[in-house]
Amino acid sequence: MKFGLLLPSGRLPARSLVDIAVRAEELGFDSVWAGDSLVRARVEPLTLLTAVAQATSRITLGTAVLIPAHRHPVQAALSITALDQLSGGRLVLGVGAGFPGFSEQEFDLVGVRFKTRFSHLDDTVTLWRQLWTGQPESFHGKVLHYDWLPEVPPPARPGGPPIWLGGITPNALRRTARLYDGWLPYPPDPAEYASALATIREGGRPVTPALFATVYLDDDIERGTARLDSYCRDTYNRPLDVIGTIQVMLTGPDVRAQLARFAGAEHVLLRIAASDPATFEEQLEKVVDMLP
Repeated sequence: MKFGLLLPSGRLPARSLVDIAVRAEELGFDSVWAGDSLVRARVEPLTLLTAVAQATSRITLGTAVLIPAHRHPVQAALSITALDQLSGGRLVLGVGAGFPGFSEQEFDLVGVRFKTRFSHLDDTVTLWRQLWTGQPESFHGKVLHYDWLPEVPPPARPGGPPIWLGGITPNALRRTARLYDGWLPYPPDPAEYASALATIREGGRPVTPALFATVYLDDDIERGTARLDSYCRDTYNRPLDVIGTIQVMLTGPDVRAQLARFAGAEHVLLRIAASDPATFEEQLEKVVDMLP
C-alpha cells in the first residue's frame, strides 16, 4: 500500500505548500496531491504542482481532484503537458465533475451546464488523450465540438499521465472501467469499496484502485471524533454525522489498521483533518510514524 499526502492548499500560501511537499518527499510519502475548487479559496493546483515538480525529484504529483470543467479543454491539455514534462512524468490526474448541492455555482461561473457535467468530463479526457497521442484535426464528442485543433507537445509519459476518476455511483464505476486508468473514491464502508472494486474489475481493463481518506490520529477516540466534526463543519458547513456517511473519516490510535480494511486499495491519499497550521504539523508527525 502506497501513501500520499493532500497538501492543505486552502489554508496555507503557495510557498509553504511547496515546502510541505519537499518535506513529504523527505519523510517517505509516495505522493503529494492538490485539490481544486472555485467555491473555496485554494491555490490553483496545476500551478502549485508545477512549483512542486521543480522542488522535488522522486515523489508522485497528483490532483485530488481536478475539475476539468473549470478550464478550456485544449488550454488545460497544454498546461498538463508542461507540468508532466517538468515533473519528468511523475504526474497523476485525479479528476471529477463536482457535487450536487455544492458545485452548481462553479459550473455556472465557467459556462458549463451542470446537467451534462459527466459527458463534459469524459469528452475532455478523451480529447486530452487524442491530443497527447496524435494531432487530431477536429473533435466531436457528446458535448464538446471543435472543427479545428492546435498541435499539443507530447507529455513526458507516452499517451499522457494516468487519469483516475473519483466517484462510486454505478455510473461512475461503469465509466471508470471503460475509460479511466485509476479509481479514487472515498466511501466510508470497506464492504462497499470491495464490492465497487469488483464491479470495476469485471470490465477487464487494468485500473489502479486508490482511496481518499480523511484522518485525525489520536489515542482518545472521543477527542479525535470531536476534531473530525470540527473539521467537517469548517470545511463543508456540515457535521461529521452527515459527512461521515459520505466520506472516509478515521480517528483513533489504529488508523493504519482501519485503512487496511479497505481491501484492494493500492494507493491511499491521506487528508489530515486540521484547520490550522500548528495542528497540521502535529498530525503530520503522527501520520509519518504509521508509514511503512
